[in-house]
Amino acid sequence: MIWRALYTLALYALLPFVLLRLWWRGRAEPGYRRHIGERFGHYRFTPERAVLWLHAVSVGEARASAPLLRALRQEFADHDVIITCSTATGRETLEQMREESVSIAWLPYDYPGSVRRFVGHFRPRLGLLMETEIWPNLLAACEAFGVPVVLANARLSGNSARGYAKWSGLARPAFARLAAVCAQSDADAARLAALGAKQVSVCGNLKFDISPDSAQVEAGRAWRASLARPVLVLASTREGEEKLLLDALASGPPGALAVFVPRHPQRFDAVADLMGGAVKRRSRGEEPRPGDRCFLGDTMGEMAFYYGAADVAIIGGSFLPLGGQNLIEACAVGTPVVFGPSMHNFAEASALALAADAAVQVQDAAEAVRVAARLLDDPARRERMAEAGLRLRAANRGAVQKHIAVCRELLEKKR
Repeated sequence: MIWRALYTLALYALLPFVLLRLWWRGRAEPGYRRHIGERFGHYRFTPERAVLWLHAVSVGEARASAPLLRALRQEFADHDVIITCSTATGRETLEQMREESVSIAWLPYDYPGSVRRFVGHFRPRLGLLMETEIWPNLLAACEAFGVPVVLANARLSGNSARGYAKWSGLARPAFARLAAVCAQSDADAARLAALGAKQVSVCGNLKFDISPDSAQVEAGRAWRASLARPVLVLASTREGEEKLLLDALASGPPGALAVFVPRHPQRFDAVADLMGGAVKRRSRGEEPRPGDRCFLGDTMGEMAFYYGAADVAIIGGSFLPLGGQNLIEACAVGTPVVFGPSMHNFAEASALALAADAAVQVQDAAEAVRVAARLLDDPARRERMAEAGLRLRAANRGAVQKHIAVCRELLEKKR
């Protein structure tokens, strides 16, 4: 209890900086300046039916939650669903996924009064936190209101586990308050249990259950065919990586079009400047010219299009110590994958992809471009990798139903 009190005091001390950061981020992303009352537990809408609550902090978690959201609505059709998020891009992604009986809101900051107002207002029968969202005051409020909380699609790297262990006085009670944990892998399950989580089961990765938008995939393939040259997609790149990859691309592959798809939309203009002000951009409806080496994929919600267009995909977030980005989307489309050394946020999926020969891991951006160039010249190997990626996805589906079984059991206990 003392550790949570100290943590709360620290949060209050940081409140002016939290508000300043909201204002600052709102300069580039106006969404941060909207519905600010929700950040402190004040909401202007009340669902008419019993509520299930799902939290997806940002874009990756929002996309991963899509098959689970559909299954929750089908399995518990007499409930409304509240989805919360924390980032403007996450909220934009959720708005694209919005369906009937689904509401979207900000998750409040982890101040005791804010989280109590949130839980007291919506009174969810069950909460699900996607991946690694552990908020001590929020979980304490859920316990006080009798709301069971599931850590869904849970993952925890070795580095993160060691970080939590250093603050065990705060972290262990929070993990212990979880009603259940649906871990992605045996390793994740072991680390979570060691930190105090109970009722831990291995349910697999929800991202394998995501079905790519077939219309987008076909549109991407048609776009590539219209170009009549190889397409290399540099997917979900992060700040600092574009420069590394552009430098590597200076020496090849000749004739190929490199399509950059930055991870964060607020960086689209900066990446365009880095690529040269005349670079063609998809958001403007522009098409690359025959002599163009690069193209900017500056749209949201179109990863299936970009992977459909790709002969080979290089996965961003993996060339700096950032933990990587989702490679399963590419495998699900049958796109050969190359990624760098930093993939700890997708450790299980990347290991499976490497073992299946659906992906290649390299040490740096220069090697990634060299390997991609060799793959572009080797259609037989690309075909084998594509088939391996499709088999990998098919073999690892089923996480959604395992999550639903856990939710059903917890809801039955509340009757």
